[in-house]
Amino acid sequence: MINNTLSSYTASTPSIDTELNLADTGQKGIRQLESTLSLPLSISARQSWLVFAAAVFLVSVPVFIEAPIVRSLPSLSLALAVFWVWLSFTLMSRPATYIWGDLLLGFSWSWLAGAIYWGWLRWEPLWHLPVESIGLPFACWCLLKNWGKVGSWFYLGSLLGTVLTDVYFYIVDLIPYWRQIMRVDADGAPQILQNALIQVQTPWGQTWAIILALTLLTVGILSLGRKEKHWYAFGGAVLSTILVDSLFLLAAIAA
Repeated sequence: MINNTLSSYTASTPSIDTELNLADTGQKGIRQLESTLSLPLSISARQSWLVFAAAVFLVSVPVFIEAPIVRSLPSLSLALAVFWVWLSFTLMSRPATYIWGDLLLGFSWSWLAGAIYWGWLRWEPLWHLPVESIGLPFACWCLLKNWGKVGSWFYLGSLLGTVLTDVYFYIVDLIPYWRQIMRVDADGAPQILQNALIQVQTPWGQTWAIILALTLLTVGILSLGRKEKHWYAFGGAVLSTILVDSLFLLAAIAA
């Protein structure tokens, strides 16, 4: 009986080892699969943040690069909008650069609006939002077709920032200063900026600055939680509005 028991125990040992080996192999396979899946996810996350950074940069471009061009050479600025569209479609024709062409196409609408308004209509603030909305029908059409989502959402984020900034100008009654500064030479601009700054520093101006800044901050941060690249483009455009507006405020303070 003892011999039978020992023999049965000995016979069962290989099966236990086999099961352990299979379990170990299975765990290694799971780890390899998880590693394989995490690699594309990390690449996608890195690309999303690159889209975010590019969106922040592209919102700043019209302010610091286009503005000097459009004041002296508005026709050149308008021609550059055509170039951006051509370049965006060229990039979109290649899978490796499609996303950057998509983003650039949305930027083209912002550039075109800036070229038209600041080149020929900057003396009248009432025309600002209608001209800035020039790409809105195209962006909406793209989203309905589920095409060009990154660029369309970037344009919408940029437009939202513009709308809220203009709303602030209307609420705080800064429109008269806008008209004045567009008609004076460089020597008279500092005094107008100082007068506008006094208006901003009132309790009414400060309260609305906080409200609109918190609105932009909330919308921008919530969009980043959506994970998709087009939301990162939208969030970058929205959040960069706070940066650009802050730089304008610092310029007015330094004037």
